[in-house]
Amino acid sequence: MFKNNYGRDNYSNKGNSAPINEGEEYDVKIEDMGRDGDGIAKIEGFIVFVSGAKKGEEVKIRITSTRRNFAFAEVVE
Repeated sequence: MFKNNYGRDNYSNKGNSAPINEGEEYDVKIEDMGRDGDGIAKIEGFIVFVSGAKKGEEVKIRITSTRRNFAFAEVVE
């Protein structure tokens, strides 16, 4: 009856509040750095952690995983 995924699943179900989907590509500017060294970009105000990106870079990214409040992405070469 009650199910808690603790953010592990891709929220492609109707509970998803993310404006983006896994596999999509975007051109973004890295606005900040996360504490683990990932770049941080925003898409429609939605936070995306970008592995290997540095603050100030403008890069093309691919979404690798989405959560309820944020997503992870990689730089597309």
